[in-house]
Amino acid sequence: MDVLLTNDDGIDAPGIRALYEELDAVADVTVLAPATDQSAVGRQHSKHVALRDHELGYAVEGTPTDCVIAGIGALELDPDVVVAGANAGANLGEYVLGRSGTVSAAVEAAFFGIPAIAASVYFPVGDISFDDFEADPADFAEASRAVRYLLDHAPDVGVFEDADYLNVNAPLPSESGRADMEITRPSHVYQMDAEREGETVTIHDRIWERMAEGDIPDPLGSDRRAVVEGRVSVSPLTAPHSTTHHEALDGLAETYSE
Repeated sequence: MDVLLTNDDGIDAPGIRALYEELDAVADVTVLAPATDQSAVGRQHSKHVALRDHELGYAVEGTPTDCVIAGIGALELDPDVVVAGANAGANLGEYVLGRSGTVSAAVEAAFFGIPAIAASVYFPVGDISFDDFEADPADFAEASRAVRYLLDHAPDVGVFEDADYLNVNAPLPSESGRADMEITRPSHVYQMDAEREGETVTIHDRIWERMAEGDIPDPLGSDRRAVVEGRVSVSPLTAPHSTTHHEALDGLAETYSE
């Protein structure tokens, strides 16, 4: 299997190296990853990017989306699967999917018609800036095992005939052994908040604070509850925005030119 591996934490982050070492044993892995941290850039892309050799593959002076496009377009790679991660910090909930660079790389692959897996690790540290946080390579062991397992088995049973990409979120490794895996849906719980002090507005994602304290407002079957309770969450998702029929909009369109 040919795998294009990228991330949004940057090519020197411990998560992508852990995932590379896990997947290199079972696949032909080509790494194209941002040269620097590109967390939370969403599907932002560039007009021109610099590409340079790196011991893992190629460092790209751009975003995760740039990496996928450059690998497939400029380097003419033909991967069977694109893998993004493993991200230091979970990508959980509906509202997070659009801002995550990790997930956006998987979405970009899906628009190319290539199956993809986005992988992230939940660190129960509350509402902090990950700029000041340093993860250990061993923290990504569960996420790496989960991605390898899915690569080994998901294509053979037709998973990607219905899902464009899988959003995988793993807990930290447990001393009790490998975690269980649960198929989930992105949580709809949303608790963004902001406070002003003078000319500065500080934005908080209150849900992370509650999670770190063991308070989980998310329903059973959601990605966030699964991970906080120690299970690997796998959400099968589609990339294009879906549309549904609305009779009220049909009526508005009919009267628009009147």
